[in-house]
Amino acid sequence: MTDLSTHQATPSAEEADYVTGIPDNLGPAVRSMGFLPPFPPHAIPRGAKPHQHSGDDFPRLSLTERDRRWDGLRKRMLMRGVDVLIFLGNDIYWDMGLANLRYVTSIGAKMGSHALFFMDQEPVLYNAVAHMSRPFHQQASLQDWVSDIRIGHGVAELAAELRDRGYARSRIGLVGFSSTIQTVPTFLEGDLQDLRRLLPEADMVDFSDALQQMRMVKSEEEIDMMRRGAQISRQVLDVLVASARPGATEAEVYADMVRTQIALGAEPNIFNLLASGPVDHPSDELWHLLHGSDQPMVPSTRTLAEGDLIVTEWHTKLGGYLVHTEYTVHVGENVPQQLRDIWEVSIECLDATREAFRPGVTLREAWEATRAPAERAGYDFVELGFHAMGLASPEFPTVIYRPGFGTPSLNGDKIGDLVLEEGMTFGNNIDLHDPSWKPDVGCMLSDFMVVRDGGAELLVGTPREIGIGGG
Repeated sequence: MTDLSTHQATPSAEEADYVTGIPDNLGPAVRSMGFLPPFPPHAIPRGAKPHQHSGDDFPRLSLTERDRRWDGLRKRMLMRGVDVLIFLGNDIYWDMGLANLRYVTSIGAKMGSHALFFMDQEPVLYNAVAHMSRPFHQQASLQDWVSDIRIGHGVAELAAELRDRGYARSRIGLVGFSSTIQTVPTFLEGDLQDLRRLLPEADMVDFSDALQQMRMVKSEEEIDMMRRGAQISRQVLDVLVASARPGATEAEVYADMVRTQIALGAEPNIFNLLASGPVDHPSDELWHLLHGSDQPMVPSTRTLAEGDLIVTEWHTKLGGYLVHTEYTVHVGENVPQQLRDIWEVSIECLDATREAFRPGVTLREAWEATRAPAERAGYDFVELGFHAMGLASPEFPTVIYRPGFGTPSLNGDKIGDLVLEEGMTFGNNIDLHDPSWKPDVGCMLSDFMVVRDGGAELLVGTPREIGIGGG
């Protein structure tokens, strides 16, 4: 029988604060919307505060980093004559649609978030629903950047808050998300229509590009977060090699990699482009072994066998920051010489990138140096270059395709003369094959690089030997 005397009793009226879930700083326009109370008033001990997770339990960035970002953002607002920002977050492309909002608030909750950011007032974050906000809003335990966190009711509430604060006739910057793949800033058309209808005298402009530019060069604190993520990624790589044994299924290997990421403290971000199949197979049968595959093609329950190849690209996400790794594993020690040759040239390409990633080097110089070893060997590639990464992937700048092919935002179009800067961070894309051997089998390789004087800093430490499965 449970001893009820050991349980905390409900505090008396004299000892309690009564929580309603309704902020006490709402203006008349918001109050007039008539939102239902999120839950009945309930008592909590007077003076009780949300538990704060330590930095050891949940990675977080400092208030110094927050202040650096807020100062830079406000300067950009001043230069463009923008009075206030509306951040509209979404979970597009593995949650990357939250990158800009997370950059400014440190919060990237998957249940959806919006925020208001002001020149001279604290931001307001809107997130989650009533049942996720009792006895307090969960995001209050994870960060100390934003204190005004409210249950979200949609963009009509944001418009009302702006009217209450005198911004109905202001120049308002809208911040969505864009990248070198998701080139159009992501907004829901219904949200934009509602904002224009509810704030008809406001001048609304897209401000997303300012955040994309701010995120291009990373601070040392950001790089340290990615360095910690890279240490996890290196352990994921070791698990990949150990798990890739005859008799294991593709799904088991995949699951071991994902479990390792989460068990070591990374976020449950299931970006793992894995492909497996036999190196030797009939010439009239094509396998997808030049680059990894997207879900739901993987993971399958296909059983691995001696002589199989695994090529994969995965992102490890820590504190919101993504670290990119690519690797190649052969099941069994009898690696074909042609595959070993491709691997050796891949290493040459990696070393060429590391040497080129110095401040002042142009992007064209960097990608031409990266590709020179493959050209000398007569090899072809699916991707051969690099893409910037941080809170999203691929960020600007990215060059992975040949000039004149693929998407202009990914083939170096118009950006060849731009120069690398200290603190830019990149994942490599080295996906080579020998067309004179097989048109459908190759190697994948990358590390994660920081642009530094004297050549890139490598964060993952990807092995320089092709992986031998089951080791």
